[in-house]
Amino acid sequence: MRSVDETASRAENLAARLRQAFLDHGYEQMTMSGLAQLCGFSRRALYHHFSNKEQAFRYWLEFYNHESIADGIAAGRAAIEAGGSAVDVIVETMNVRYGDARRNLARSPHALEINDQAFRRSRDIIIAVAIDFQAKVVELLKELEARRQISLKPGVTFEALAQTLCDGARGTNQAVPPIPIDDLHLRYRQIIEAILFGAASAPNGPRGKRVRSSR
Repeated sequence: MRSVDETASRAENLAARLRQAFLDHGYEQMTMSGLAQLCGFSRRALYHHFSNKEQAFRYWLEFYNHESIADGIAAGRAAIEAGGSAVDVIVETMNVRYGDARRNLARSPHALEINDQAFRRSRDIIIAVAIDFQAKVVELLKELEARRQISLKPGVTFEALAQTLCDGARGTNQAVPPIPIDDLHLRYRQIIEAILFGAASAPNGPRGKRVRSSR
């Protein structure tokens, strides 16, 4: 009977092989035979795990999304323990959670294809992990408030703030023109500072009328 550590190690090893195979060769041209060979399995052994390449692709994405969430939150907590500011903590969290994924994908000649396939074939996974991560960011924000590093303004909820911070980081990854990989963490800092503390003040005079959308 395998130990928990053994099972986790095997799952990580399988996900790592799948990731490298898809990053190196893309999705569309991949076959189960080719995937088995690249992963060091017989075709029969790979079919024992997955019935088709879409299942294998989804497995890889789900595994690494959950891993990057854990790593991102750990990076944020490490920043807290190191005495970092609230901005430092959130930047470290987002840079590991979203930045590492973008940096890894950018090294692939099939980056655009893989990104497109991820949203086409794994949208449910993307939504589920986004909800999971945002719930964890809520807890991180509550901890920062308990340490008196942030104080939410009236009407702002932890949930809404977490959503906006995550939207900002995801938007940074999809920015047009693309942000240079080496500058990602700097842009995360700009976005996070703007969201946490604001970049402009309301005018002192009477406020303009709110314009309703015609849609």
